[in-house]
Amino acid sequence: MKKFMPILLIGIIVIVIVTLFLSLEKTQKMVVIKEGNLKQLPLKMELHKFQDSDCGMVIDDLTYASQVVAPDGKTWFFHDHGDFVHWLSDKKFKDSAVIWVMSRDTHRWIDGRKAYYTLNELTPMGYGFGAYEHKKEGMVDFDTMRLKMLRGETMKDPKIRKQLLGQ
Repeated sequence: MKKFMPILLIGIIVIVIVTLFLSLEKTQKMVVIKEGNLKQLPLKMELHKFQDSDCGMVIDDLTYASQVVAPDGKTWFFHDHGDFVHWLSDKKFKDSAVIWVMSRDTHRWIDGRKAYYTLNELTPMGYGFGAYEHKKEGMVDFDTMRLKMLRGETMKDPKIRKQLLGQ
């Protein structure tokens, strides 16, 4: 009986931990993906209820938020534009997906492929890409931003950060 006690104790601890995580999941009801968005329009995002589909962090600010909508109407949510680029890079629908980004200048959802991006902002994940509806000096288009993200040429790289901030 004594040699089964450690196994029994470990089993009870595992059951308690699993039960705790399952109960937390049910009470928070975090949204990672929504289905049925066949019109492919940006969906309303409630702060602290949506989770970034790439890094898993809770979205607590819409300043750098984005949404990716697949042709079948599935919608994923992100709190840093670099996250959606990273996440979308290996998806079969990467070229046909509709991308919505929150515009920093007009404060509304705009087409991410038509947006202009800054490279040196303090974003949630540190990539540095801020989306804008109206182009200003120093901003880049979607394809350039995407390429920089995929190459790792972001504010996360100390050399790039120094160069972008003029230090």
